[in-house]
Amino acid sequence: MKGLYKKMKKVLKIAVATSVLALTACNATMPTLGNSGGHTVTGAAGGSNAEGQNTALESCSETLGTMSVFEDRTLPWWNVYASRYPSLGSTIPVLRTMIQQSGCFVVVERGRAMEAMNTERELMKSGEMRGGSNFGKGQMVAADYTMNPSIQFSKKGTGGVGGLLGGLIGSTAAVIAGGLKKNEASTTLLLVDNRSGVQISAAVGDAKNYDFSLFGGLFGGAGVGAGGFTNTPEGKIIAASFADSYNKMVKALRNYKAQTVKGGLGKGGRLKVGE
Repeated sequence: MKGLYKKMKKVLKIAVATSVLALTACNATMPTLGNSGGHTVTGAAGGSNAEGQNTALESCSETLGTMSVFEDRTLPWWNVYASRYPSLGSTIPVLRTMIQQSGCFVVVERGRAMEAMNTERELMKSGEMRGGSNFGKGQMVAADYTMNPSIQFSKKGTGGVGGLLGGLIGSTAAVIAGGLKKNEASTTLLLVDNRSGVQISAAVGDAKNYDFSLFGGLFGGAGVGAGGFTNTPEGKIIAASFADSYNKMVKALRNYKAQTVKGGLGKGGRLKVGE
């Protein structure tokens, strides 16, 4: 019985070590959206057509309205995000791509590009534009809704499995697996009706993946640099988390039913106070 246990342990050690090495060769796993599988935001959108989009992204058979995306940089989450990942920049471009690909909303510009739009209108007013340029009043499309994104949690290297494998199969494979780290992100999307100011929907999503640093435990401090080379960009995790948030929001909106208050919204409510 003891001999059989040793053989099984040896076989398990070889199998796990081989698997870890194979995964290491791929550098890292693709980000996983929540528990639904899938990767991240990819491809392009043109009008109502989408190309190369993530197949895990939810879509709509009909458009629900027009939408602008507002990134509130006065909130604490932005300061943490900007200081931790200064190279990633605004979350708006990836969100707008994802929204248009889904076909659920028509995206309208309300960001910095509005300055360029206003410049064209000023040129028209000045008389410098050619005749027939057709930049007049009453042409801009209203935004029915505004989406407000935020990042609650984004962390690189939140856990390793080297210790677990070490106890199970021995020190060699544990050294190989010592560089296996989990990256996680959690995000929220809020959807507000611009005419009433009522929040229409809110959704929290998450994503995770694993980085593999070859022989991370063996060469730690040796200047090999394998860990930095094999790390998956944090932006992919955040984008995948936003995609998970958006998927959950779309699923909820498919069965949308307006909230009502007896007596009408904003007319005193039902939680009365004493005199």
